[in-house]
Amino acid sequence: MKITQKVKKILDNYESDNPGTKANLTRILMHGRLGGSGRLVILPVDQGFEHGPVRSFAPNPPAYDPHYHFQLAIDAGLSAYAAPLGMIEAGADSFAGAIPTILKVNSANSLARNKDQAVHGSVKDALRLGCAAIGFTIYPGSDEQFGMMEEIRALGEEAKACGLAIVIWSYPRGGDLTKEGETAMDVCAYAAHMAALLGAHVIKVKLPTPHLYQDAAKKVYEKEKIDISTLSARVAHVVQSCFNGRRVVVFSGGEAKDDEGIFTEVRAIRDGGGTGSIIGRNTFQRPRDKALALLDKIIEIYQGKA
Repeated sequence: MKITQKVKKILDNYESDNPGTKANLTRILMHGRLGGSGRLVILPVDQGFEHGPVRSFAPNPPAYDPHYHFQLAIDAGLSAYAAPLGMIEAGADSFAGAIPTILKVNSANSLARNKDQAVHGSVKDALRLGCAAIGFTIYPGSDEQFGMMEEIRALGEEAKACGLAIVIWSYPRGGDLTKEGETAMDVCAYAAHMAALLGAHVIKVKLPTPHLYQDAAKKVYEKEKIDISTLSARVAHVVQSCFNGRRVVVFSGGEAKDDEGIFTEVRAIRDGGGTGSIIGRNTFQRPRDKALALLDKIIEIYQGKA
């Protein structure tokens, strides 16, 4: 496998990482139809933990089967597949080496009252299963946020020592944050920056709205005339907040929406300099043929063909 100049340039931004971690980042960046382009599309299937099986899989019953998701990601030519321990264990042998995997090592559930996540996977699990990276969620704004940050600090140290990459889902929620504040421009950029400061190689955030939540931040946005008028401009600002583009930033697909709504968002991510999409429910809740068609178009957009 010949590594492209675009991927080499991305790897150069990770100055402290050992060859093992860079090799695993390369596995993700060079895999699938977007391999070598500096763009990524990742399938995450952690929604069973977060929302329960019926809300996640009943709209497309074949998706109850973990093998379905491995095969969907492979057949669509995606960059990687991310899931919790049990999901990856259920297909680890059948699909060994077929696609880079990311072990999601913590999760919340819809039955809990507090905004926290339980750690249920380990670096040893990720190594045993041949994963390229571990994935971890933090909730900036939550009353539990500092404990979560300390957990990923410890796990991250172990993962990097073992040559694994780190993907951080940085989702503001909890505490005094309003629903509108969770996706506000200033809050999303802040959350993305925190993930970079915590040592993430790949940062996953939600797409920001033009709303400004923090009064002190709003004054700076207005004084400095920071352009957040379009979605692509807001994406560019999030990327800027991640060490001026020195970190890989992917954006969540979010709640179910129609095809054109997804394509509009993907074009904005592409035009704003985002690395790509990590899109779950909007694919696996559709029938397989429609999911493959959707992913095909998303990849074409990132290739500049649509």
